[in-house]
Amino acid sequence: MRSALILAIVADVFQIVVFPLFMAGAASPVDDVLDLGVGGVLSFLLGWHWEFAPSFLGKLVPVVDFVPLWTLAVANVYRKEKRVVVAGARE
Repeated sequence: MRSALILAIVADVFQIVVFPLFMAGAASPVDDVLDLGVGGVLSFLLGWHWEFAPSFLGKLVPVVDFVPLWTLAVANVYRKEKRVVVAGARE
């Protein structure tokens, strides 16, 4: 979980701070490759979660691509898994 969160934060920082300096948002193939790579690695680390789908789609909208969607998706996966573990401990 820690590795996935670090990866998500680094990817979001690159997409929010670095890429807009020299690339054109949703039209940037490097940004798209980064999203595909991050989504693949996060799916490998955490398994597939529906929270990753809005991250892929949100990066295509010009203003929404400045929201740290990967970090939010990983945090939401962590929150859900923590809830499942706590519920399982009660049984």
